[in-house]
Amino acid sequence: METTIILVFYIITLFYSIILHEISHGVVALWLGDRTAKDLGRITLDPIPHIDVVGSIIVPLVMIFTSGIAFGWAKPVPYNLNNIRNKKWGDVLVAFAGPTTNFTLALIAAIVAAFIPLANLTKQKIVISMMQRDWSGLAGYVMGDVASVIFSIMSMIIFWNILLGVFNLIPIPPLDGSKLLYKFINLDIKTRIFLEQWGILIIFGFLMIPVFSAGFHFILSIVWNSFFHISFL
Repeated sequence: METTIILVFYIITLFYSIILHEISHGVVALWLGDRTAKDLGRITLDPIPHIDVVGSIIVPLVMIFTSGIAFGWAKPVPYNLNNIRNKKWGDVLVAFAGPTTNFTLALIAAIVAAFIPLANLTKQKIVISMMQRDWSGLAGYVMGDVASVIFSIMSMIIFWNILLGVFNLIPIPPLDGSKLLYKFINLDIKTRIFLEQWGILIIFGFLMIPVFSAGFHFILSIVWNSFFHISFL
Protein backbone atom coordinates (compact mmCIF):
# COMPACT_ATOMS: atom_id res chain seq x y z
CA MET A 1 0.00 0.00 0.00
CA GLU A 2 2.76 2.44 0.96
CA THR A 3 4.63 1.66 -2.26
CA THR A 4 1.52 2.42 -4.33
CA ILE A 5 1.04 5.77 -2.56
CA ILE A 6 4.67 6.68 -3.25
CA LEU A 7 4.25 5.84 -6.94
CA VAL A 8 1.12 8.00 -7.07
CA PHE A 9 3.02 10.98 -5.64
CA TYR A 10 5.91 10.23 -8.01
CA ILE A 11 3.62 10.48 -11.05
CA ILE A 12 1.66 13.46 -9.68
CA THR A 13 4.86 15.48 -9.15
CA LEU A 14 5.93 14.64 -12.70
CA PHE A 15 2.56 15.65 -14.15
CA TYR A 16 2.29 18.96 -12.31
CA SER A 17 5.92 19.82 -13.01
CA ILE A 18 5.07 19.43 -16.70
CA ILE A 19 1.85 21.45 -16.32
CA LEU A 20 3.60 24.34 -14.56
CA HIS A 21 6.28 24.25 -17.25
CA GLU A 22 3.61 24.63 -19.94
CA ILE A 23 1.58 27.24 -18.03
CA SER A 24 4.68 29.41 -17.71
CA HIS A 25 4.94 29.61 -21.51
CA GLY A 26 1.40 30.97 -21.67
CA VAL A 27 1.93 33.39 -18.79
CA VAL A 28 5.04 34.95 -20.33
CA ALA A 29 3.33 35.12 -23.73
CA LEU A 30 0.43 36.94 -22.03
CA TRP A 31 2.83 39.38 -20.35
CA LEU A 32 4.30 40.07 -23.79
CA GLY A 33 0.89 40.77 -25.32
CA ASP A 34 -0.39 37.43 -26.68
CA ARG A 35 -3.67 36.11 -25.25
CA THR A 36 -3.77 32.85 -27.24
CA ALA A 37 -3.07 30.53 -24.29
CA LYS A 38 -5.37 32.45 -21.97
CA ASP A 39 -8.25 32.51 -24.46
CA LEU A 40 -7.87 28.74 -24.99
CA GLY A 41 -8.04 28.11 -21.25
CA ARG A 42 -4.47 26.85 -20.99
CA ILE A 43 -3.32 29.12 -18.15
CA THR A 44 -4.89 26.91 -15.50
CA LEU A 45 -3.86 24.31 -12.93
CA ASP A 46 -6.82 22.19 -14.01
CA PRO A 47 -5.05 19.19 -15.56
CA ILE A 48 -7.78 18.36 -18.08
CA PRO A 49 -6.92 21.00 -20.74
CA HIS A 50 -3.23 20.00 -20.59
CA ILE A 51 -3.62 16.24 -20.91
CA ASP A 52 -2.09 14.54 -23.93
CA VAL A 53 -3.51 11.01 -23.90
CA VAL A 54 -0.26 9.42 -25.07
CA GLY A 55 2.28 11.63 -23.29
CA SER A 56 0.37 12.29 -20.06
CA ILE A 57 -1.26 8.92 -19.44
CA ILE A 58 -0.13 6.00 -21.60
CA VAL A 59 3.64 6.61 -21.70
CA PRO A 60 4.08 7.36 -17.95
CA LEU A 61 1.99 4.34 -16.90
CA VAL A 62 3.71 1.95 -19.30
CA MET A 63 7.14 3.19 -18.21
CA ILE A 64 6.39 3.02 -14.50
CA PHE A 65 5.19 -0.58 -14.74
CA THR A 66 7.94 -1.76 -17.09
CA SER A 67 11.04 0.14 -16.00
CA GLY A 68 10.16 1.69 -12.65
CA ILE A 69 10.70 5.22 -13.95
CA ALA A 70 8.25 7.47 -15.74
CA PHE A 71 8.46 10.31 -18.21
CA GLY A 72 5.90 12.21 -20.19
CA TRP A 73 4.63 15.42 -21.69
CA ALA A 74 1.52 17.59 -21.87
CA LYS A 75 -0.08 19.38 -24.80
CA PRO A 76 2.19 22.29 -25.80
CA VAL A 77 0.78 25.68 -24.86
CA PRO A 78 0.20 27.65 -28.09
CA TYR A 79 1.20 31.24 -28.63
CA ASN A 80 1.14 33.65 -31.57
CA LEU A 81 4.46 35.39 -32.17
CA ASN A 82 2.68 38.04 -34.24
CA ASN A 83 0.95 39.26 -31.09
CA ILE A 84 4.10 39.41 -28.98
CA ARG A 85 5.59 42.86 -28.53
CA ASN A 86 9.23 41.79 -28.52
CA LYS A 87 9.53 40.30 -32.00
CA LYS A 88 13.28 39.61 -31.78
CA TRP A 89 13.50 37.83 -28.43
CA GLY A 90 9.85 37.14 -27.59
CA ASP A 91 9.87 33.50 -28.66
CA VAL A 92 13.08 32.91 -26.68
CA LEU A 93 11.57 34.50 -23.56
CA VAL A 94 8.41 32.39 -23.92
CA ALA A 95 10.43 29.21 -24.50
CA PHE A 96 12.86 29.72 -21.63
CA ALA A 97 10.01 30.43 -19.21
CA GLY A 98 9.49 26.64 -19.04
CA PRO A 99 12.98 25.56 -17.90
CA THR A 100 13.24 28.66 -15.68
CA THR A 101 10.04 27.61 -13.92
CA ASN A 102 11.37 24.08 -13.46
CA PHE A 103 14.63 25.28 -11.93
CA THR A 104 12.75 27.72 -9.70
CA LEU A 105 10.44 24.95 -8.44
CA ALA A 106 13.46 22.73 -7.77
CA LEU A 107 15.16 25.53 -5.82
CA ILE A 108 12.05 26.20 -3.73
CA ALA A 109 11.71 22.47 -2.98
CA ALA A 110 15.40 22.27 -2.01
CA ILE A 111 15.07 25.22 0.37
CA VAL A 112 11.93 23.73 1.95
CA ALA A 113 13.71 20.37 2.27
CA ALA A 114 16.63 22.03 4.04
CA PHE A 115 14.33 23.12 6.87
CA ILE A 116 12.75 19.69 7.38
CA PRO A 117 13.97 18.27 10.71
CA LEU A 118 15.59 15.07 9.52
CA ALA A 119 19.11 13.76 9.98
CA ASN A 120 21.21 14.16 6.83
CA LEU A 121 21.84 10.41 6.79
CA THR A 122 18.08 9.79 6.59
CA LYS A 123 17.74 12.42 3.86
CA GLN A 124 20.54 10.77 1.90
CA LYS A 125 18.90 7.33 2.19
CA ILE A 126 15.60 8.75 0.95
CA VAL A 127 17.25 10.45 -2.04
CA ILE A 128 19.29 7.37 -2.93
CA SER A 129 16.21 5.12 -2.73
CA MET A 130 14.27 7.50 -4.97
CA MET A 131 17.06 7.86 -7.52
CA GLN A 132 17.50 4.08 -7.64
CA ARG A 133 13.71 3.62 -7.81
CA ASP A 134 13.81 1.38 -4.75
CA TRP A 135 10.16 2.04 -3.87
CA SER A 136 9.89 -0.59 -1.15
CA GLY A 137 13.04 0.75 0.50
CA LEU A 138 11.72 4.31 0.25
CA ALA A 139 8.41 3.19 1.77
CA GLY A 140 10.34 1.78 4.71
CA TYR A 141 12.06 5.12 5.37
CA VAL A 142 8.95 7.31 5.16
CA MET A 143 6.28 5.06 6.71
CA GLY A 144 4.61 6.80 9.65
CA ASP A 145 6.96 9.81 9.59
CA VAL A 146 5.44 13.07 8.34
CA ALA A 147 8.83 14.79 8.02
CA SER A 148 10.17 11.94 5.85
CA VAL A 149 7.05 12.03 3.67
CA ILE A 150 7.39 15.76 3.06
CA PHE A 151 11.11 15.44 2.35
CA SER A 152 10.40 12.62 -0.13
CA ILE A 153 7.88 14.79 -1.97
CA MET A 154 10.35 17.69 -2.09
CA SER A 155 12.99 15.29 -3.43
CA MET A 156 10.61 14.16 -6.18
CA ILE A 157 9.95 17.78 -7.10
CA ILE A 158 13.70 18.42 -7.32
CA PHE A 159 14.25 15.24 -9.35
CA TRP A 160 11.54 15.89 -11.94
CA ASN A 161 12.07 19.61 -12.35
CA ILE A 162 15.82 19.31 -12.85
CA LEU A 163 15.27 16.53 -15.39
CA LEU A 164 12.63 18.57 -17.25
CA GLY A 165 14.65 21.78 -17.07
CA VAL A 166 17.88 20.27 -18.37
CA PHE A 167 16.14 18.11 -20.99
CA ASN A 168 14.20 21.06 -22.42
CA LEU A 169 17.38 23.10 -22.81
CA ILE A 170 18.68 20.66 -25.43
CA PRO A 171 18.96 22.90 -28.53
CA ILE A 172 17.03 20.63 -30.90
CA PRO A 173 13.41 21.27 -31.94
CA PRO A 174 10.80 21.00 -30.60
CA LEU A 175 12.49 21.54 -27.23
CA ASP A 176 12.77 25.02 -25.72
CA GLY A 177 16.51 25.28 -26.25
CA SER A 178 15.98 25.25 -30.02
CA LYS A 179 14.51 28.77 -29.92
CA LEU A 180 17.89 30.15 -28.92
CA LEU A 181 19.58 27.97 -31.56
CA TYR A 182 17.38 29.58 -34.24
CA LYS A 183 18.79 32.99 -33.31
CA PHE A 184 22.32 31.93 -34.24
CA ILE A 185 21.71 29.42 -37.05
CA ASN A 186 19.54 30.44 -39.98
CA LEU A 187 17.59 27.32 -40.99
CA ASP A 188 15.27 27.28 -43.97
CA ILE A 189 11.57 26.65 -43.38
CA LYS A 190 11.64 23.06 -44.72
CA THR A 191 14.44 22.14 -42.32
CA ARG A 192 12.58 23.72 -39.42
CA ILE A 193 9.38 21.85 -40.23
CA PHE A 194 11.31 18.57 -40.51
CA LEU A 195 13.01 19.14 -37.16
CA GLU A 196 9.77 20.15 -35.46
CA GLN A 197 8.14 16.93 -36.66
CA TRP A 198 11.01 14.49 -36.10
CA GLY A 199 13.27 16.30 -33.67
CA ILE A 200 12.09 14.41 -30.60
CA LEU A 201 13.02 11.09 -32.26
CA ILE A 202 16.41 12.55 -33.20
CA ILE A 203 16.93 13.60 -29.57
CA PHE A 204 16.11 10.15 -28.18
CA GLY A 205 18.28 8.65 -30.91
CA PHE A 206 21.22 10.76 -29.74
CA LEU A 207 20.54 9.79 -26.13
CA MET A 208 20.86 6.13 -27.10
CA ILE A 209 24.42 6.77 -28.27
CA PRO A 210 26.70 6.11 -25.26
CA VAL A 211 28.84 9.24 -25.58
CA PHE A 212 25.82 11.58 -25.79
CA SER A 213 23.92 9.69 -23.09
CA ALA A 214 26.94 9.86 -20.77
CA GLY A 215 27.31 13.60 -21.40
CA PHE A 216 23.63 14.26 -20.71
CA HIS A 217 23.65 12.23 -17.51
CA PHE A 218 26.89 13.90 -16.41
CA ILE A 219 25.27 17.33 -16.70
CA LEU A 220 22.13 16.05 -14.95
CA SER A 221 24.21 14.64 -12.10
CA ILE A 222 26.01 17.93 -11.56
CA VAL A 223 22.75 19.90 -11.40
CA TRP A 224 20.95 17.28 -9.29
CA ASN A 225 23.85 17.17 -6.80
CA SER A 226 23.89 20.96 -6.56
CA PHE A 227 20.19 21.18 -5.70
CA PHE A 228 20.14 18.17 -3.39
CA HIS A 229 23.14 19.63 -1.58
CA ILE A 230 20.96 22.61 -0.66
CA SER A 231 18.36 20.27 0.84
CA PHE A 232 21.01 18.83 3.19
CA LEU A 233 22.14 22.20 4.58
